[in-house]
Amino acid sequence: MIKVVKVGGGIIEDENALSTFLDSFSKIEGPKVLVHGGGRLATKVAERLGYETKMVEGRRVTDENMLEVVTMVYGGLANKKIVAKLQAKGTNALGLSGADGNLIQAHKRPVKDVDYGWVGDIDNINSDLLLNLIENNIVPVVAPLSHNGEGKMLNTNADTIASTVATALSKKSATQLILGFELDGVLRDFNDKSSVIENITPELFEQYKSEGIISDGMIPKLSNAFDAINAGVESVKICNALKVGGDLGTVISK
Repeated sequence: MIKVVKVGGGIIEDENALSTFLDSFSKIEGPKVLVHGGGRLATKVAERLGYETKMVEGRRVTDENMLEVVTMVYGGLANKKIVAKLQAKGTNALGLSGADGNLIQAHKRPVKDVDYGWVGDIDNINSDLLLNLIENNIVPVVAPLSHNGEGKMLNTNADTIASTVATALSKKSATQLILGFELDGVLRDFNDKSSVIENITPELFEQYKSEGIISDGMIPKLSNAFDAINAGVESVKICNALKVGGDLGTVISK
């Protein structure tokens, strides 16, 4: 089974957390793909360059200046740091943006209520490229950047890339999507960090929502997980990013 692991930018900017995560990731056996974020690091670099970061409902507006920053940070600084550290841990990794090998082609998001600028909505994943790398024992490390096929890079959400990559791979091989975040899984009681729900089916999801056990930001995360499963991904695991190689976490399944 191919495991597609997503890690957020909060881990990447913390050297100790990144090292711990990559230790855990390196211990995952079998074929795997890593998709990373880097938003916090991009904000810091933009600030140093004197560029203003604009966010709307938690999403980055990507003008020309910000597109330069995210291309440098996601495709360069963050991606190559991860690749170098994986090599040091004995994991042969190759960093990719969406333009490399035509991995992720997208189109500029249409302007509706908000103009997000150079943000890409995904059209196609070159899953054959990923499978060729995996078959040659190379771990793809994918930055959250796509391209439009006309020479323009596009900023694209890392969660969306991870889910879309997992879905594309699932058409050719059994695939699991692993979403790493700061908790050990979906909690039955938010005040009890050990109260991890081990498995959630669509029926349990509806039940937990009605009981208020699952609420707020966890609802869209789980909705996206079920969308991936309905599109062909075998299961989705939500777990602590620092323990992605372990058994702990919440598995979302049919």
